[in-house]
Amino acid sequence: MQAIYFDKGGASDVLRYGDVDTPLHCSDKQVLVRIKAAGINPIDCKIRAAPDRFPVTFPAIPGCDGAGIVEAVGLQVQNFKPGDAVYFSQPGFNQRQGTYAEYVLVDAGLLAKKPLSLSFEQAAAAPLILITAWEALHDRARISSGQTVLIHAGAGGVGHVAIQLAKLAGANVITTVSSEIKAIFAKKLGADKTINYKTQDVIEEVMHLTAGKGVDIAFDTVGPSVLQSCFSCVKTYGDVVTILQPAADTNWSDARIRNVRFSLELMLTPVMLELEDAKQHQGEILQRCTALIDERKLAIEVAQTFSLSEAAAAQDMLEQQHVPGKLVLTVDK
Repeated sequence: MQAIYFDKGGASDVLRYGDVDTPLHCSDKQVLVRIKAAGINPIDCKIRAAPDRFPVTFPAIPGCDGAGIVEAVGLQVQNFKPGDAVYFSQPGFNQRQGTYAEYVLVDAGLLAKKPLSLSFEQAAAAPLILITAWEALHDRARISSGQTVLIHAGAGGVGHVAIQLAKLAGANVITTVSSEIKAIFAKKLGADKTINYKTQDVIEEVMHLTAGKGVDIAFDTVGPSVLQSCFSCVKTYGDVVTILQPAADTNWSDARIRNVRFSLELMLTPVMLELEDAKQHQGEILQRCTALIDERKLAIEVAQTFSLSEAAAAQDMLEQQHVPGKLVLTVDK
């Protein structure tokens, strides 16, 4: 089969396009999927740049998100059959391969039926960001109706679905953006207020919008300096969730004094640690999101598509331009 692969870490020029062995045999709990499209995520670039930090083997095929057609199922798989259209997120860890390829073996628990209302390209853009936002807001922060939520980078991949999930939960949403175009995009998704972090002081604006109380939940999708600011944006006894590694010099004193509940969100954990119940939970999250998408309550924004052979250019765009929505590789023969 045709695939993108790399034999060493580095910049995007380490990526190669060519023939690799096609996976043929499912284990009892696996499904063979013919990939039609693969989503591109920042974690793909991180694994490519520093593969020694992750449980990958060379030649490594990148990619977590995929959408395609079931080709074969293992003996213990009951919920899927050949011909089913599915989508999923599975990193290429622990002897697995990624999704930048024509075929991939997937743990059945991670799969869900593709939303009927989405193209394969749209579906491939969705799984990792849906699971990340859902786990952060529902499983970690325990979001509830009437709360006020601060979502950083609301025009980004995780941010743009987090806005929608928060609104569906009945929350009031404040989000940060870097331009008026992104502010319009975020408001279209349901954001109640936007803050341009390039021209406005985020902490001051949050305090103004919440009458000095702070938000119930602050969701960091950016990194250390933003995480630090979250502790000043959230109310006493509030929640802060981050999807990034906190910096070693993070100052926790304000969070400690004000009894902030802090959570880490890493949706790669179920596959990295081989947690079967957690894999099943992620598949169930996608099933719930499928219903919301087909009910037109949740939208996935695809900014641009690339052919499989253009994976390096796609990763460069992701790292350099920070476009609204998601980038996707088309893999269909």
